[in-house]
Amino acid sequence: MRIVLLGPPGSGKGTQAARLVEALELPHISTGVLLRAAVEAGSDLGRAAKAVMDRGELVSDDIMLGLIEERLGEDDVRAGFILDGYPRNLTQARALDELLERLEQPVQDALLIDVNEEEVVHRIAGRAAEEGRSDDSEDVVRNRLRVYTEQTAPVVDFYAAKGVLTRILGEGSVDEVFQRIMGALKARESGASTPA
Repeated sequence: MRIVLLGPPGSGKGTQAARLVEALELPHISTGVLLRAAVEAGSDLGRAAKAVMDRGELVSDDIMLGLIEERLGEDDVRAGFILDGYPRNLTQARALDELLERLEQPVQDALLIDVNEEEVVHRIAGRAAEEGRSDDSEDVVRNRLRVYTEQTAPVVDFYAAKGVLTRILGEGSVDEVFQRIMGALKARESGASTPA
């Protein structure tokens, strides 16, 4: 099973990815983890990424795609993977699609954890208060959501057009959302259509 997890900040992607890794026994490919590991290892891509980050710039799509390609070449991903945090925009989605087609590992399921904006603001503000953080004010969260919507909405449409998108209601308990995800995956695997 080759899964891409999509959803706005605060939608619970990380929590659900961890549950899916355990349930499906698939590796979790997180771009943040890949980036930190490459920098720490001092690989060619890691050194290139570090130079960019040291200048306070965003790591390019080419570097991120290179890191993903390296990771997909490892033995443990042959049976599938759960990709989280990538693609974030249409350019990345197209590049990833080309890479996966070349590797003969196309995305089988793009799962969008759908949470309304007010719920996301409530979740992130609550988490920030618990952790004593001030960087997740309501204005900051709403701006992050606006950027997410502008950049990621075309990615959702891209996967919908390919017939692999499933929208998962991301509200309710962690267990309820997880059960919806597992139900959608089982339905797709058995050939039943899932709503996009």
